Amino acid sequence: MSLLQQNSPELDDAARGEELTRGTSHVVLATVTATVLVTIAIVVYALASQKPLAASGEIIQMWAHPVHNTTTGFDANGAAMAKESFDQVLVFAQIRLKNQSQTPLYLRSIQTNTTLDDAIHSSYAASTPDYERVFIAYPELTALRGTALSPEVTLAPGQSQEGTIVSAFRISKQQWDARKDLNLTFNFRYQPSLVLTPHVAITEQ
Repeated sequence: MSLLQQNSPELDDAARGEELTRGTSHVVLATVTATVLVTIAIVVYALASQKPLAASGEIIQMWAHPVHNTTTGFDANGAAMAKESFDQVLVFAQIRLKNQSQTPLYLRSIQTNTTLDDAIHSSYAASTPDYERVFIAYPELTALRGTALSPEVTLAPGQSQEGTIVSAFRISKQQWDARKDLNLTFNFRYQPSLVLTPHVAITEQ
């Protein structure tokens, strides 16, 4: 038998091992490449599918007015009833809203939310007529009176609107001062809600 035709078991095993290792490396490389490409595709899709919020906004100023109220002692019909006393904090906010979408934006309500020791307390912003009545009941607050922002306003595409809201909390000044958080929630029809946190000092009046 010619030396050129001799087959060595040791040489055959070594060759097969080298071929197996080379094949495994190709599989690992292909797997890593596929994983990277899939990850990139997912990130690109997620970024492309994200839409900006329909609305943006800014809290320009905020004020708080603690009051101690005592009822008149008469009901709506004029009949005598026991007088009651309670504490209240009126919260005013001057706000600017903008419709960033290509369709009309329908505001349904505005909530002021504050976190106290016991729970989150929420109060709906007063309607425009009730906003005006606040300054009749508390004439000392006339300096805060501005253009009311209706909690049910409709914003056209690209439109901005600025105005003031007022909310009332049945809490004491001590509870208000001990609050842990404060924000405003704007609830829209057919769109996600917009939450704004004040980045301005809250002035007490």
